[in-house]
Amino acid sequence: MSERAAPFYCPYCGDEDLRPSEQGHGTWECAACNRAFRLSFLGLLTRGLTGRQDGAGGRDGNGGDGPGGEATRRTS
Repeated sequence: MSERAAPFYCPYCGDEDLRPSEQGHGTWECAACNRAFRLSFLGLLTRGLTGRQDGAGGRDGNGGDGPGGEATRRTS
């Protein structure tokens, strides 16, 4: 079994000086801002399984933001 990936930067200050914490699995300490945080996987979202294959995230003119920031709708 492979090890899990480590975070690249602190979610609070953005510094990269992170060390594993002694408080348990998935906990990290930032030496720059002196904060501790925990990372954990919560699960998969069912709304992410809609069948969309373009991966555009709503900015393709099909109900998302169109050019100039205005909302556009697809007409059939």
